[in-house]
Amino acid sequence: MLSRTSNTFFLENPADFKKRLLKWGSIHETAVFLDSNQYEQNYSSFDCVLAVEEFTSIKTDYFNAFEKLKEYQSYTKDYLFGYLSYDVKNDVEQLSSNNYDGLKFPDVYFFQPQKIIQIKDNTAEFLYLRAFDDEIEEDFEAILEENLNAESVEKQKEAIKIKLRIHKEEYFDKLNTVLEHIQRGDIYEANFCQEFYAENVTLNPYEIYTNLNAISEPPFATFFKHEELYLLSASPERYLRKDGSKIISQPIKGTAKRLVNSIDDGKIAFDLARDEKERSENIMIVDLVRNDLSRLAKKGSVKVEELCKVYSFKQVHQLISTVVSELDEGVHPVDIIRETFPMGSMTGAPKISAMKIIEKVEETKRGLYSGAFGYFTPEGDFDFNVVIRSILYNSEEKYVSYSVGGAITHKSIPEKEYEECLLKAKAMKYVLTKQSN
Repeated sequence: MLSRTSNTFFLENPADFKKRLLKWGSIHETAVFLDSNQYEQNYSSFDCVLAVEEFTSIKTDYFNAFEKLKEYQSYTKDYLFGYLSYDVKNDVEQLSSNNYDGLKFPDVYFFQPQKIIQIKDNTAEFLYLRAFDDEIEEDFEAILEENLNAESVEKQKEAIKIKLRIHKEEYFDKLNTVLEHIQRGDIYEANFCQEFYAENVTLNPYEIYTNLNAISEPPFATFFKHEELYLLSASPERYLRKDGSKIISQPIKGTAKRLVNSIDDGKIAFDLARDEKERSENIMIVDLVRNDLSRLAKKGSVKVEELCKVYSFKQVHQLISTVVSELDEGVHPVDIIRETFPMGSMTGAPKISAMKIIEKVEETKRGLYSGAFGYFTPEGDFDFNVVIRSILYNSEEKYVSYSVGGAITHKSIPEKEYEECLLKAKAMKYVLTKQSN
């Protein structure tokens, strides 16, 4: 294990430093910026963190992906940042992903950063590999001097034309196919997703991310850049966190729009908490998560800390449940992810049957969308989000994409499901079309 040097600096203006830190980080070839937006939550390690430049990395397709990641994490025993795409499901079960892929992201990518900078309250901690620790003071000064007004990339000249991979009438046909499976008893619930995309696009990813994050201010925002690949995410959902022997999963199911009038907004949140259809969606996934966690948990340790609690974000109210467990002795951190992947909130129940059905009705390979992005610590702890409310961009292919989905149950009304998709897509569409105006 390589050692790191730790230097801590007091920040007079943490919010300003955070903006400059992201701008400074975005010019590197490989960069990850994770931002909690100081959202009030029970489990959090930092306000934000930046990791830049590969020292070592792993990039692979889904075949034997978990074994390769396990070997890499065991060997480095260091901070690792990266992602598992949804299609790594094919390494866990006898499944396949044959739909169209315009983005061309690897199935798995993690890197050991040369430099890590994290902000907590009024301090910035610089964690640099010893080979680079003589650059700490210089980098701190460079971040303070970063010009927030300078344009980093040329803007899109022509208006971005967002296209639908599945048109409205076809969406209803496909949703009815899912409902037929539910009525036959093949599944109880399925998360059916659709892609919105644009071609021949030149984006300013830094600007798109900052606009998207400002609109949403979620607890699991992510800016990721690796060569030509970008993830610009306003995810509100935690997939899985390991904190010592404690495992935390926080599935989201249940959405309602925010309203301007505070009385009306309070009523819609109150109604969401009692909505039978939304609660049943959430409870089905909670049962699935409890089952997943129980495989590697100490007997009797799986508990539901919160069931269907309303959390409010800038654009939507969400029903979120919190399921926890105590890990059995000697379990490798990567095995915990393998046993629970992909997250139930993005598949349905039963999980394998739902994944087979959605593969047939969806038109696009999900890739990183509905996968997980996060990090490992040297101690083997980790924290991963669910990649939703996200824009994915390949600058070489000039292809940009965002996908949205919803849980389909026997109580689903097709028109309402479609409206929910448009609500979830609203922020991504706005920031993309705004850039080209």
